Amino acid sequence: MIHPRLAPVIFGLLLSGFMSLLVSGVATLRAVGLPADFFFLWMSAWASSWMIAFPAVLLIAPRVRRFVDRNTRR
Repeated sequence: MIHPRLAPVIFGLLLSGFMSLLVSGVATLRAVGLPADFFFLWMSAWASSWMIAFPAVLLIAPRVRRFVDRNTRR
């Protein structure tokens, strides 16, 4: 079992992975269409976008959580 202290990191890893996978797929499809090597182009785009998305999620998520907490009723 994973220690609860790592939950935010695991959440950020999974969220950034799935979101960057979807966004890079759509962007790659729009940019190049559907060539025979689409999958490899997509995975290349995904790898580079995930390297940016993961640390960004770790930095931004706590700030967004605080913003939402301050601006919603309890």
